[in-house]
Amino acid sequence: MKPEELYRELVDYGEANYNEANIRKYSRYFKDGVFISWGLKQELLYAKVDEIVARKGIDFNFMRETSKILVKGPKYEETSFAIVFYRKYSDEFSFETFRDIEKWFETGISNWGHCDVISGDLIFTLLNRKIITYKELKPWTLAKNKYQRRAAVVSLIKLLKTTDDFTRFFVQIEPLMSDPEREVHQGVGWFLREAWKLKKEVTEEFLMKWKDTSPRLIFQYACEKMSAVDKQRFRKAR
Repeated sequence: MKPEELYRELVDYGEANYNEANIRKYSRYFKDGVFISWGLKQELLYAKVDEIVARKGIDFNFMRETSKILVKGPKYEETSFAIVFYRKYSDEFSFETFRDIEKWFETGISNWGHCDVISGDLIFTLLNRKIITYKELKPWTLAKNKYQRRAAVVSLIKLLKTTDDFTRFFVQIEPLMSDPEREVHQGVGWFLREAWKLKKEVTEEFLMKWKDTSPRLIFQYACEKMSAVDKQRFRKAR
């Protein structure tokens, strides 16, 4: 079997399990564009992945080539298949896996859902196993794809619980504090909210530095768990 043949099989599978109700259910979460999907139920997607990886002759290198095709596809589940396939082979991750994912953002990642799963699962696995360091994500803060820029900060969230040095992360994400895109603002604010829960003083120092110049949506998310009194401290000066 060739990667192109497996891709066609997955497309046929999605079309055969088309579910309009699921499309309506999930499309409301994607305000940044049309949710193009088969409405494939998650359990069906996982079952298909399990069936494929159990086949004789299927290995990670084969799935890497198939995934290059999948992430370019228009349907939401096509990229979802690629992500789940990579999870199955996480024991074989290497620096080349990071480069694979980098290419995904260049060719096909176009929504926050895939961005956040890739960040929290695949990239964090690479970080946690020290296959890459957080510094490898620094160029992503200036990437053309806004979801790659979002991933540059969302990928660091789980890493917060593994270190006492948040300052190095704050320095790295500074380019994102002036980013023009809403999805990036949300990702940065989410990261800072989680940082604040763990280390209030150093996070508030960073927030204070940017409170008058950064988009307010960042602060809306970052200050979400603060008391009303504390939130007032981070209001933009008039």
